[in-house]
Amino acid sequence: MFFLHLKRLIPRPILEKIRPPYHLALAYVANVFYKYPSRDIMVIAVTGTKGKSTVTELITRILETNGHKVASLSTIQFKIGEDKKRNLFKMTMPGRFFVQKFLRDAVDAGCTHAVLEMTSEGAKQFRHRFIEIDALVFTNLSPEHIESHGSFANYKEAKLSLAARVADSGKQPRFLVANIDDEHGRDFLAFKVENKLPYSLDDMSLYSLHRDSVSLVFGDITIRVPLIGLFNVYNILAAITLTRALGISFLTIDKALRDIPPIAGRVERFSTAKNTIKQITAIVDYAHTPDSLEKLYQAFPNTTKICVLGNTGGGRDTWKRPEMGTIANTYCDQIILTNEDPYDENPRKIVEEIAKGITDKNKLEIIMDRRLAIKRALEIAPDGSYVLISGKGTDPYIMGPLGSKTPWSDAEVTKEELALLPTNLPN
Repeated sequence: MFFLHLKRLIPRPILEKIRPPYHLALAYVANVFYKYPSRDIMVIAVTGTKGKSTVTELITRILETNGHKVASLSTIQFKIGEDKKRNLFKMTMPGRFFVQKFLRDAVDAGCTHAVLEMTSEGAKQFRHRFIEIDALVFTNLSPEHIESHGSFANYKEAKLSLAARVADSGKQPRFLVANIDDEHGRDFLAFKVENKLPYSLDDMSLYSLHRDSVSLVFGDITIRVPLIGLFNVYNILAAITLTRALGISFLTIDKALRDIPPIAGRVERFSTAKNTIKQITAIVDYAHTPDSLEKLYQAFPNTTKICVLGNTGGGRDTWKRPEMGTIANTYCDQIILTNEDPYDENPRKIVEEIAKGITDKNKLEIIMDRRLAIKRALEIAPDGSYVLISGKGTDPYIMGPLGSKTPWSDAEVTKEELALLPTNLPN
């Protein structure tokens, strides 16, 4: 709290000048204090605009199936071996020594690998510095955090700084894995390392999108994974590309992924009980950029879609609000706009700016209470339809003014409201 008050007292231009050396000094001191933990463990970083958390979970699962003890840090959770803790920080890479302590705890627990989701915001604040990274996986790049970084070019540069840290690492061999179907992918392979590993849909003989899974075919090998959507084909391909380079067999990868449990907050599926008067499926997903929202909706073609959305983060990325509305207008049969994370901005103003992109006002309802919005969506959803609840995923709070936090879980609220739908049979 003292530091928050101090920040408010320092003029913004001065604050912007002292922040970089301050954050760099913190990163250095943390590394020394925890005795250079990244030197004693294989560090795999995952970055990109979308798919980071999923790829982190997939790589972790494959490594564990191959017999390794693994630590993973992501937007979803912090995991060291079997010990799991939900990420309640509302940030992927917590600062003030957290990441270095996490790595030290992982080393002390006997972990051989650490899989770390790394963000542009974390890189901007040097939270990746003084971490000896063995491998970086790049998923994709699209506009996000533009107001924070100042431009898309600066946002991309923050991501590329992670690849630069791999090239500067004293470890060998080093790996850069990049999606070259993305226009920015080859830029992440331009750094000097021993192993440059591009991946593309062309790497497969075939891929198939099923209602409840995807299949990836490599010659005479087929791997079927219970995740949906083309975006997850790319996520799986990223994980396979890296782990194959680490010497893990297709047999082990198939064993790891064929029965992988749902990834929390990432196209997480909930269904009505069998005795409910109508059968509907609710999907909770983190999608909070125009591109990720569109890909989410495209993953459910030829279905009735009732869509609940807001806009992550008041006071930032305001450009995307009408775009999100336009995408919902294109794909959704009914749209309910609701509160998400307004911070210090008027939440009603946020949703009204999203509504500007919705031309068919007959589709639109505005319900600011997020629970009531989810409840309404489930009530009006016809039999056999999908309710798509996007924007928060596993976020543990609704962020309000002056740093206030209201505990929240889209998944728990969705399960509770599904259970309250009318039934046509005795329990």
